[in-house]
Amino acid sequence: MKERKNFWDRNAGRYDRFMRKDRAAYDEMYELIRPVVKAKTVLELATGTGLIAKHIVNAATHIEATDASPEMILEAKQDNQSAKLHFSVQDMFRLPYADKSFDVVIVSNALHIVPQPEKALAEIRRVLKDDGVLIAPTFTHAENSFSGKVRAFFMKLAGFPLHSRWTSEEYLRFLRQNGWTVRKGADLKASFPLTYAECVKSEV
Repeated sequence: MKERKNFWDRNAGRYDRFMRKDRAAYDEMYELIRPVVKAKTVLELATGTGLIAKHIVNAATHIEATDASPEMILEAKQDNQSAKLHFSVQDMFRLPYADKSFDVVIVSNALHIVPQPEKALAEIRRVLKDDGVLIAPTFTHAENSFSGKVRAFFMKLAGFPLHSRWTSEEYLRFLRQNGWTVRKGADLKASFPLTYAECVKSEV
């Protein structure tokens, strides 16, 4: 976890500028997310600077938006205009919330950059209500074009912590293998292929 936090702390101030090129994909993602979070209590993990949380908070009842990087959370708090949105530093592997606390959990573009993402999914399962929804969009780097692979190479040189390299199909299969039923999947066009996944708990 320390390596990942250091990278994100170092790059917190430039994160929003870096993400601007994917604005169209993110706008599409907000449209997919808003109906799911309408009048719901939401937990967002790996919120970064709070881009998603700030764009969907008007639809939700309340959002707890968390990140392991203190610098990211400082950036997120700076222009938070909503009393319904609370930012805090948390470890997604050891969340301080009670079992079945949230209607929706969002973890966006994070499962591919953490070690042992299956453990993060287990912790998400714990804090999500039995009839709750997991929204887990992730960059699926294994489907990169040549130019995407070049960008990924230089990001890795800069210290970007890529732990899992999935195709869209592999990523959705990974979710299913770890106790989730994918009720909606979509491939969004971004600088790297972006797989949107909306899941519910699989019956044991």
